[in-house]
Amino acid sequence: MQTTFKIRRFEPPDLEQVMHTNRTCLPENYSSFFFTDLYKRFPATFIVGEENGKVVGYAMCRIERGIPSFKILGLTKKGHLISIAVLPEYQRRGIGYALMREVMQGMLLYEATECFLEVRVSNTAAINLYEKLGFRIVRTKRSYYANGEDAYLMSRKLPFTSMEPLS
Repeated sequence: MQTTFKIRRFEPPDLEQVMHTNRTCLPENYSSFFFTDLYKRFPATFIVGEENGKVVGYAMCRIERGIPSFKILGLTKKGHLISIAVLPEYQRRGIGYALMREVMQGMLLYEATECFLEVRVSNTAAINLYEKLGFRIVRTKRSYYANGEDAYLMSRKLPFTSMEPLS
């Protein structure tokens, strides 16, 4: 399948389209300040998917210090996927996969050794995507979301080493 989208770093003029994608796709919505703050602090991990000049998806992360999920001693830098979304009409084209690959590469610039995320236990499509990318379920976070739904905490070691071409 030939891809027609491109993956690139977020730029401030993308903000309205990113916020539109967030509001369209997810019940968790963020302020413009939140998006802008993540961009300023971690620009290499705020990525957009674009098709024909239109932002159709995004992924944004932050870098945190914490106890690793894997058998590494001491504190480590961990990349935390805060939010990822692709507009419904552009889903199932590989954009989410490409966004995830790019943010994991960006996490390496901040010396992260692990990537983690939370995902609704009912979101089978996202769980399948993350498993395809090498994530595993670490534990369940009870009543994590505002509506009371549980989340899986999923994690994987970095770097991402798949040799599959991005596009």
